[in-house]
Amino acid sequence: MTPGDMVLTSGGLRFRGRRFPCSIGRGGIAADKREGDGGTPVGWHRIVGLLYRPDRLARPAPWALPIGPRDLWSDDTGDAAYNRMVRAPHVHGHERLRRADPLYDLVMLTDWNWPDAVPGRGSAIFLHQWRRPGYPTEGCIAFRRDHLRWIAARAAPGTRLFVPVMPGR
Repeated sequence: MTPGDMVLTSGGLRFRGRRFPCSIGRGGIAADKREGDGGTPVGWHRIVGLLYRPDRLARPAPWALPIGPRDLWSDDTGDAAYNRMVRAPHVHGHERLRRADPLYDLVMLTDWNWPDAVPGRGSAIFLHQWRRPGYPTEGCIAFRRDHLRWIAARAAPGTRLFVPVMPGR
């Protein structure tokens, strides 16, 4: 591991010499991730994208892409675009990226089950803003807004994220 790797620990996410409190999935750490289980998947993942709401915050890094009103994420295992960003209108099951709440104002995309998604292995493991401290996600890793902005400004495409097996978490 290097100081440029993100490492999930029982005390938060360690990155670039700092530790950030975070929330994980309601299903805990998952060694066998499945769609809908609420688990945060074990393993090495890479940051492959950075999205932001340009109507709510400034571009966090030069490589960040804006989230538009029609941007969605397919979470339908029967969709050929499963675990990919799609645009409305979209007939398959999906999640809106441009939300009324601030959770997805800034989103770091991981390569979990991407780019060649296996249906049922789980979709969209993001790093995003939390609802409140300790409130679980659907499998993503969530942070305080200012911490997420700090992380996003220093991460680059390909930054590694390590999620180890952690008993009790």
